[in-house]
Amino acid sequence: MTLFKPRALEYLDAVVCHGSLRRAAARLGVNPSALSRQLRALEEELDAPLLVRGSRVALTPAGELILRHYRDQRAAERATLSRLQALQNLERGEVRIAVGEGFIADLISAPLQNFLATYPGLEIEVRMAGLTEAMQLVREDAVDLALLYAPPDDPQLVSHIDRRQPLDLIVPAGHALARVSAPLSLAAIADHPLALIDSHTGMRQLVDMALYETHLSYRPRMKTNSVSVLKNFVRSGLGVTFMPELSVLEEIHEGSIVAREVDASVLRHARARIVSQAERPLTVAAQAFIRHLRRSMRFFSADAPRVLDAQVLP
Repeated sequence: MTLFKPRALEYLDAVVCHGSLRRAAARLGVNPSALSRQLRALEEELDAPLLVRGSRVALTPAGELILRHYRDQRAAERATLSRLQALQNLERGEVRIAVGEGFIADLISAPLQNFLATYPGLEIEVRMAGLTEAMQLVREDAVDLALLYAPPDDPQLVSHIDRRQPLDLIVPAGHALARVSAPLSLAAIADHPLALIDSHTGMRQLVDMALYETHLSYRPRMKTNSVSVLKNFVRSGLGVTFMPELSVLEEIHEGSIVAREVDASVLRHARARIVSQAERPLTVAAQAFIRHLRRSMRFFSADAPRVLDAQVLP
């Protein structure tokens, strides 16, 4: 058997990532028929079908094996290049991250700027993604790291930083619930106009879990896929929503929003994590980026302020 053709393996990876031969060809800037011929030739070379062709292509067991080989090979090449870059004091390199909108303000405010200033030769690729998509991007080796809120356990992923960041209820200053000092019940929250983020996010998945455990349901006045829209919904006095305290820390300090603890174990024990693919080595640049975020990003330098406060109480 001859060595696998790198271009055919690249095409196979693209087809799986984009769901069809035509979309993969458009993304790669090649003719769909040329892409199809390369894949057919690879299947003939291996004497095994790699794809189940249909409205959305899927991998056969042989295809899964070949694609894993290709992605492992690419990861090993990046790790070797990374070690060479380490000999050059990180003068060159790239870090690819997936991040949810709720982390962006914390990431962009200073940590990312300082990292780029410290390592002017490094490049950063930031992809906005919900929880489900971000985890899949890591599994597919489309990114090196993902910053995740409330991710489920996944044996394909390994966590490098894990902080407790409870999911709170945020309410307008002056709202009736802002004056309640005890943890709020999920039932009491249902009596107020509510906005919820979509189900692809960790925040929404946590809320749905908490409601399921208590046999409750909500009818939100507004649904959105934007953290910014949620903030403005609350700040404008239209209602309340669920969000980690650190996502609205500036608004809390300016006095426009108040965060209140919710009486639901699954919300109180929510975690923020930085994860990578379990079976692939991190590049030196990615390792440096994790160390930097551990020192400088509020979500990952420590647990949430209320959690820390509770730890020092007698």
